[in-house]
Order: sequence, then C-alpha cells, then structure tokens
Amino acid sequence: MDLSVRPQAIHPDIAIPCPTSFKLTSPTLIEGEFLPTEHTADGGNISPQLRWENPPVGTESFLLTCFDPDAPTPSGWWHWCVVDIDASVYELVSGAGTSDLELEGAAFHLRADHGEASYFGAAPPKGDREHRYVFTLYALDVPTLHVDDEASIAMAIFLANEHVLGRASITVFYQQK
Repeated sequence: MDLSVRPQAIHPDIAIPCPTSFKLTSPTLIEGEFLPTEHTADGGNISPQLRWENPPVGTESFLLTCFDPDAPTPSGWWHWCVVDIDASVYELVSGAGTSDLELEGAAFHLRADHGEASYFGAAPPKGDREHRYVFTLYALDVPTLHVDDEASIAMAIFLANEHVLGRASITVFYQQK
C-alpha cells in the first residue's frame, strides 16, 4: 500500500459534536509538538500525566481517549481509553495507563487496538509520515456509560455521544526515524 495516499480516519474532535470546551494540560505533552519518547511504544510506553480544569457545569464523569487518525487503517488506531472517571477527579498521573489499579474510583480501561486494557504508546510504521496522537477528555452528563470491560472503544464513544457537555484535547505528533 502506498502510505502517502491511504485513507485517513476522521479526527475525533471533528466527528463528535461538542457544545463547549475546557482545558486539558500535561507537563510533557505540548499542543502541536512531538510526543516525548517515554510515551512511545519504543521508549517506555508510559501514559502521560494529564490535568484538566473548568469542565462544564453538570459534568458527572469523564471519558478519556488517545487516537491516531493517521494509522494505516481506515478506522485509525485507538491507543487508550478510560471510562467512568469520576467528576471529582481532575488528574491522571503519569503511568495511570498501566492498569485499572492506577485509576481512582470506578474508572477503568477499555481494550485498545493493541488488544490490552491499557495505554499503548505511539508506534507508527517506520518510514511513515508524522502521525497525530489526539488525547481527548470528554465531560459527560452521566456518572457512568454503563459499559463493562468487554465493550469496545467504539461502543463507549457511541454511548457518550448523546451525553457530551464539553471536550478538551491535546494533539501531538510522532514519527519513527
């Protein structure tokens, strides 16, 4: 396949309607910059620390995803998903993507495209162009999405669609040399 002309998945910030935005920050992720090596599959596979502030009034939970719309598949590549993050939580520590034991309260991971319920760092094909990695936090008006750990990320996004109050995201880039 000619990687320069393959179809691309839709960027999740475009595909999911959102009435308002709020702030997502990270000490290691800088909007529009390159992903630090520690957050890649080759460099440690450590999920980044993420903090957020000023979610919309009425937020009862959060849904976190990391998505690569530039992966060589028409559906992109899901690297991370955490559901049912309590509205009182305003941070995930670095390494929280390792397992559900690193998450507060009822929050848990869904299986990402690498087949595990954990964070999977950037790993684009060698020689491919830069890939975008979109870390998105959705503020939801429900305390739970009522999914179990066998649900797909697509199902969680589908169920979340009608409950999104706001969205915050950081997009970073990575390319294998």
